[in-house]
Amino acid sequence: MFQILVIDDDYSIKILLKRMLEKQGYEVVTASSGEEGIEKAVAYRPALIICDWIMPGLTGLEVCHHIKKDPKFSTTFFILLTSLDSVADCVKGLDAGADDFISKPIEHNELQARVRAGLRLHQLSRDLQAQKLLLESEMSEAAEYVRSLLPLPMTEPFNINFRFIPSRQLGGDCFDYYWLDEDCLAIYLLDTAGHGLKATLPSVSVLNLLRSRALKSLNYYQPSDVLKALNDTFQMNYQNDKYFTIWYGVYNRTNGQLIYASAGHPPSVLVTGTSPRKSEVQLLKTSGMPVGMFPEAKYVDGFYNIEKFSTLYIFSDGAYEITKSDGTLWSLDAFIQLLVSLQNPVDCQLDHVLSYLIALNSKDAFDDDLSILQIKFD
Repeated sequence: MFQILVIDDDYSIKILLKRMLEKQGYEVVTASSGEEGIEKAVAYRPALIICDWIMPGLTGLEVCHHIKKDPKFSTTFFILLTSLDSVADCVKGLDAGADDFISKPIEHNELQARVRAGLRLHQLSRDLQAQKLLLESEMSEAAEYVRSLLPLPMTEPFNINFRFIPSRQLGGDCFDYYWLDEDCLAIYLLDTAGHGLKATLPSVSVLNLLRSRALKSLNYYQPSDVLKALNDTFQMNYQNDKYFTIWYGVYNRTNGQLIYASAGHPPSVLVTGTSPRKSEVQLLKTSGMPVGMFPEAKYVDGFYNIEKFSTLYIFSDGAYEITKSDGTLWSLDAFIQLLVSLQNPVDCQLDHVLSYLIALNSKDAFDDDLSILQIKFD
């Protein structure tokens, strides 16, 4: 049974409304002032509130504003009872959060119709809210599943750490690192176009495909071959029009050589040195279109010998495409300078990087997924 709260300082109108509504089968609670009405609303959480506009103390407009700003009453339907009928008064009522109006003197059929309509909307809002909570719960579970697939930080034989902040519960960024054999470590980070579930599914598919080495004839030690195989497998025309960028590398810890290839992805940044003043920076990137765009895309390998006291950063473009408070867009060069300024052979600086980016961002959340991998070859 729906519960209705009637708030009116006029005793006769309050009793009239109570009797009319109870005859329709509703449970009715009454209050004689705005202050009492708010107390009753908090205590009973009614499905619908009918409140007189003109009352001593808190007016109906103030009661409505107070009720509507409380998330607990997000589905409560609020009707203002008024003899005011100007457009300006209606605008005030709507701005305060009123859902409907009933004019005095009260007409029985009109009251019935407006209450029925209000309760239908209340029930619809409750159903939508329940579905929203269910969807959020399922999305949260999916996000936890994606996080469970990510690798654990590594401390031996060198240090690998990361930070991962999707712009929503589910994002299009994904990364992994694992040993191909006792000497060679594969490292990659990919960024699928878009956000949400449609972007997450291709990312997880790539992770599972590479981690399981499901393409048996593929040479996983040759980055350009890996990108070509992914491009053949994940063409846009049968992947929901989703393409992705990726940086993929294989590091040989015996000879210190890194072989890498990229597909439309930002360059990885290699910082060598023990302090910002004694650091050298190399941008590691090769030519290649994003995976999935063109069937005949070509990919090439790059080679670099990693020196001692080097740190490699692999990241998505969400790490530097950040809108600042003045409305301008931060840049890749500025991000690289930040990485260099924090170069230190001992401490892990990813928390400092993340804190800086959060402070730089002009919004509560990042516009794009943000992923940073840090590999310290000390």
